[in-house]
Amino acid sequence: MKSALVLVTIVATLALPAYAADNYPNRPVRVVVPFPAGGATDVVARLIGQKAADKAGQPFIIDNRGGAAGNTGSDNVAKSAGDGYSVLHTVSSLALSPALYHKLPFDPIKDFIAVTQLTASPLVIVAGAKTGINSLADLVARAKAKPGELNFGSGGVGNPQHLVMEMLKAEAGIDMVHVPFKGDAPLFNSLLAGDIELACVPLATALPHIQAGTLKAIAVSSAKRNRTFPDTPAISETYPGVITTSWQGWFAPAATPRDIVMKLNGYARAALQAPEVLDVLQTFGSEAVGSTPDEFGPTFAAEVERYKKIVARLNLPLQD
Repeated sequence: MKSALVLVTIVATLALPAYAADNYPNRPVRVVVPFPAGGATDVVARLIGQKAADKAGQPFIIDNRGGAAGNTGSDNVAKSAGDGYSVLHTVSSLALSPALYHKLPFDPIKDFIAVTQLTASPLVIVAGAKTGINSLADLVARAKAKPGELNFGSGGVGNPQHLVMEMLKAEAGIDMVHVPFKGDAPLFNSLLAGDIELACVPLATALPHIQAGTLKAIAVSSAKRNRTFPDTPAISETYPGVITTSWQGWFAPAATPRDIVMKLNGYARAALQAPEVLDVLQTFGSEAVGSTPDEFGPTFAAEVERYKKIVARLNLPLQD
């Protein structure tokens, strides 16, 4: 009798993951955005979260946890239960962090499952309207004439925005001072106030300021020009080694069951097909991607290795 009871218990325990997946989600899903509210990542996360909630029948609640260039929020999700109720909505800085930090409290490859790449968008170098910098040639000439006097901002140390400018410095042989911020919102406040002259930022966030004339688009980081600003050159047209594309994506804790990961993937991909989502992304200068876990996982792993090689080549100081 005792053996039969043990057998029933084991069978019931083994069946729990499948049962949980069949009923997933049966409560709100927490989507951690590792940056302050108000930036491009936050805007897209809320838009996609709302549409995913419509599909799943449960709320997708945005939880902003900024700090350490996205590493604080990422660590929170890495250490969360792998039950599908904690999702990381982050950007390509997750792939860069292992190259720029002495030690991370998590392993981006081992501690996460890549759910889907949501979007792809170029970064754009912008200058304050009052700086008199109207082109990449102007920027380089000013930096060479006054080494170390130009300040450029980014969304934090370990952010691809930062890396693009370091790559440009190396390729053009110029010296500029990096000023890191805790996300896009405070960065733009300082840029628009004239406290810093330049920044490399997501095109999505910069677009309204460029259209309003308060910022000047200097160059984009993608391999080709962006269709939203066909007259703005790609950095690589002058400096071929400077190419980086920004993306946003969903990740889940590594222990999350495959069938729940696929459900999350389906909710995200359905959200990306909504006409209103596509309209907003197009307005931002971003493209919807919606890759599968099997597509995004290897791409992400390859990007981690690529950034390690770039950071080593540039000999950038590692962060604590």
